[in-house]
Amino acid sequence: MRPPRPLPEQLRSAPFVVALALDAGVSRRRLRHDALARPFHGVRSATAVDTVESRAVAYAAAMAGDHVFSHATAALLHGMPLPLAVEREVRVHVTALAQGRAPRGRGVIGHSTRAEPVVTAVRGLAVLGPADTWCSLAGMLSLDDLVAAGDRLVGLPVPLSSFELIDEAIVRHGRRPGRARLRLARAQLRANSYSRRESLARLSLVRAGLPEPELVAILHLRSGRSTKGDLVFRRHRVLVEYDGDQHRTDDRQWATDVSRLNDLVADGWIVIRMTKRMSRAELVARVIRALEDRGWRP
Repeated sequence: MRPPRPLPEQLRSAPFVVALALDAGVSRRRLRHDALARPFHGVRSATAVDTVESRAVAYAAAMAGDHVFSHATAALLHGMPLPLAVEREVRVHVTALAQGRAPRGRGVIGHSTRAEPVVTAVRGLAVLGPADTWCSLAGMLSLDDLVAAGDRLVGLPVPLSSFELIDEAIVRHGRRPGRARLRLARAQLRANSYSRRESLARLSLVRAGLPEPELVAILHLRSGRSTKGDLVFRRHRVLVEYDGDQHRTDDRQWATDVSRLNDLVADGWIVIRMTKRMSRAELVARVIRALEDRGWRP
């Protein structure tokens, strides 16, 4: 098969609208070639459109000026953690501002709002601000998933928002779907969480009737080492640590972890290591047993 005729240089590196290509002299036959991705109506791309950001960039090529990315699309662009099933959604969420007509079409989930949310730019894309994005998730996430996403707003490594801005966004959200869940989640947000896994673990432990742990708390050890613990029950010297894959695959990280854990044990800490395969029920049972060994009683 004869290779397609090269596109004009300005159309090769980013998605483009069909009308622009026609104006540049590209034939309709060329625009129908299988070498071009067709992620949305009237949009073509010479590069792959297979990530949240690339899909948003492709849609933005033809997006109306009063439309912004919202809901799960905005959350992922901001770096909020979401359930895997939501992350894998290939359609983009777009909201029309000023109660405009919600966008429709293949590959897009349209919304409309009469509120006046904060709008920001993420790598050149018009996106709801972090707090308003979180509020927009209330109608599509469970309570725990909403808390985990919200913890990222005030969490580490750098907060995306503040409790004050979150409260203002909740007022703007008004009586839209998910408002009751949103307020329940707001009461359970905590600063300093480092990951979705830690947030979900904290919720499970507290709901089991255990004391609420400190998050990413500094521990001073007799060895002279100062370290941070993921979920810390300081009074009972019990620590829950999340071990990600980097702890297993990085030899230097592994050696550091061993030395650190030896120092913690020498100081009398019970360390419970949590992995992504550990169920919440197992984690709760292990923490209860450790706390009871240290004298805790419900």
